[in-house]
Amino acid sequence: MEEKENYGASSIQVLEGLEPVRLRPGMYIGSTGVRGLNHLIYEIVDNSVDEHLAGFCSNIWVTLNEDGSATVTDDGRGIPVGMHEKGVSAERVVLTTLHAGGKFDDTVYKTSGGLHGVGSSVVNALSSWLDINVSREGLIHHDRYEKGRPVVELINGLLPTVGRTRKTGTSISFLPDPEIFDTTRFKADDIKSRLHETAYLNPNLQIHYEDKRPGTEETQDFHEPDGINGFVRDMNENKEILTPVIYFKGESEGIQVECAFQYVNEFHEDVLGFCNNIYNSEGGTHITGFKSTFTTIMNSYAREIGVLKEKDSNFNGADIRNGMTGIISVKHPDPRFEGQTKTKLDNQDASRAVGKVTNEEIQLYFDRNLDVLKTVIGCAEKAAKIRKSEERAKTNLLTKQKYSFDSNGKLANCVSKDASKCEIFIVEGDSAGGSAKTARNRMYQAILPIRGKILNVEKASIDKVLANAEIKAMINAFGCGFSEGYGQDFDITKLRYDKIIIMADADVDGAHIATLLLTLFYRFMPQLIFEGHVYVAMPPLYKAQPSRGEEEYLYDDHALAEYRKKHKGNFTLQRYKGLGEMDAEQLWETTLDPEHRRLKQVSIDDARMASSTTALLMGNDVPPRKEFIYQHARDAELDI
Repeated sequence: MEEKENYGASSIQVLEGLEPVRLRPGMYIGSTGVRGLNHLIYEIVDNSVDEHLAGFCSNIWVTLNEDGSATVTDDGRGIPVGMHEKGVSAERVVLTTLHAGGKFDDTVYKTSGGLHGVGSSVVNALSSWLDINVSREGLIHHDRYEKGRPVVELINGLLPTVGRTRKTGTSISFLPDPEIFDTTRFKADDIKSRLHETAYLNPNLQIHYEDKRPGTEETQDFHEPDGINGFVRDMNENKEILTPVIYFKGESEGIQVECAFQYVNEFHEDVLGFCNNIYNSEGGTHITGFKSTFTTIMNSYAREIGVLKEKDSNFNGADIRNGMTGIISVKHPDPRFEGQTKTKLDNQDASRAVGKVTNEEIQLYFDRNLDVLKTVIGCAEKAAKIRKSEERAKTNLLTKQKYSFDSNGKLANCVSKDASKCEIFIVEGDSAGGSAKTARNRMYQAILPIRGKILNVEKASIDKVLANAEIKAMINAFGCGFSEGYGQDFDITKLRYDKIIIMADADVDGAHIATLLLTLFYRFMPQLIFEGHVYVAMPPLYKAQPSRGEEEYLYDDHALAEYRKKHKGNFTLQRYKGLGEMDAEQLWETTLDPEHRRLKQVSIDDARMASSTTALLMGNDVPPRKEFIYQHARDAELDI
């Protein structure tokens, strides 16, 4: 138990101050929306998971409390509370100082998923209050903070105790600060998805979840003893399975590598990457190492068994991974990420380690399982034929309609060619399109009218997608191509507009049109969303004109209710059912003018959940969609 002895006050190393967090919270948690809000819980949970990885935690309890706060409790060793060299309890150093923690001492944590010592202090800084109880060495030590500042008086520099206990562990409760966040209501579905992922990646860990909030009460335990094998099987639930789950693990350069994948009868791949239990939504070097090595090995096998002849070109990576669902998980002692919220792993040694383990283990497996090998190569052969057919279809369909900056069918382009300043509005209907063309600033605003509802790409083959006139017009206008997932036929650097703005009516049909467009972008141009180029315009629902005074645009029912409270006299109220009801001046004032308009930026918090939800809501399987609608009916915004 040498690690236990080494984990004391002296293990907490200080690097720097705390105040910048409240000034620029997005730098630390990604955003001040729901994604950033939920991230607070993830940071505290990640610290508890690190205790589990070190061998000292078996249970984590996550509770959403009635008052809007959250509590995360574990049965680990407890944050050190002894005297730190700064002259106060080590716990207070951890909670009030950026880059202070045991993560910097490799004798304490060999691998870590927390934000390198900033996680708990960031949560503290962004909370109205944070309350902590540390059970350690037979005593319960207590501390409390308000907006990151301690409010408990220390006794000779140490925390006061509030009781005795035989247990060990840390319990942190916190209430997110409404001055920081756009909303302070945690999103339960996202939290449960993240906790479930964590359980898959740590088969010996039990996570207990409880929601005590009125109307959403729920308890659920997450324990997955089959680990990432079970993860892959559950991801492929209700799909036609072609192979068993293929699993291997190993270690190289001090990096632990664990992989599991399975093939299903679907034309896409779904490979997720994790480093130290953290989901890397944009992948990284561990994914690259697996993919490149696996592609090389499978092409070698394809030639060895005669599927590829000497004159044939190799299968590309997408061909070989067609139908693959996989998990690549690494435990790295010193991970580097692009971005504070760990969306992409950047360590080159991770690529080498995953490649080495994959090269050794996958050949051992396929040498003993030739039937599975032939199935996988058969998937690649089928995918290559389809790919070549689709490439011909793309060439034939997209070259027939060349893009010109001066005209492109119904596109009313802008004068400027500086993509960083330009924006394009996708407008449904000729009347709204005509008003928008008149109202716009021609220097940097382009208008592309579309007629009716575009094709639902989730249900259509790619040749039908590319044959759709409205979709072709958008592809040509954007200028960056078209490809499933992150394919090589899409080049984000060629995008002609910094903002792509969906401008649809504020009714059910308008919402449906926006959903169809978002499905198109997500499935065939996902980088537009991941890199923050897609927006939805929010035109007003009402125009209120009092008998005396100036007219006022009201953007939602809450604004209308507030207006009624403030204006007791008579006023006329116009309900806009469509953008076509507005003249050009009104459309500019409310929806086009950057100084006054309201836009919602489209973002994706959880790529795995986004993919499965898109397939669920836009696909062919009706019963699961009905069940989803019933479960989420209370969240709907009804247009009455």
